[in-house]
Amino acid sequence: QVQLVESGGGLVQAGGSLRLSCAASERTFSSVAMGWFRQAPGKEREFVSAINWNGDITTYPDSVKGRFIISRDNAKNTVYLQMYSLKPEDTAVYFCAASSERWAALWLIPTKYDYWGQGTQVTVSS
Repeated sequence: QVQLVESGGGLVQAGGSLRLSCAASERTFSSVAMGWFRQAPGKEREFVSAINWNGDITTYPDSVKGRFIISRDNAKNTVYLQMYSLKPEDTAVYFCAASSERWAALWLIPTKYDYWGQGTQVTVSS
């Protein structure tokens, strides 16, 4: 079965940066998009970003727009999330996921993703 493994999380000061990676165990032929979500304690899972297979379509919510950049390297079966200007409110467990949903407008919905990683903790201190 396809496995997604996140890495790169850690503790960073406000204003700092982190680069998260998500490596897939194999090429997900049915997946047309990869996404990042985050979940803070006591809160629902929140959409962070998504990118299509070719990498020419990306989307971000206003909460991270201009600060986070999603990218992918298909040769490595890896998707990245580069985070700049981190804020304490960015503190959460970050999950990567793979989706077979072709309609980009639905990529922000967790149930549209077929595979999920275990998450990596990002903690931003003030």
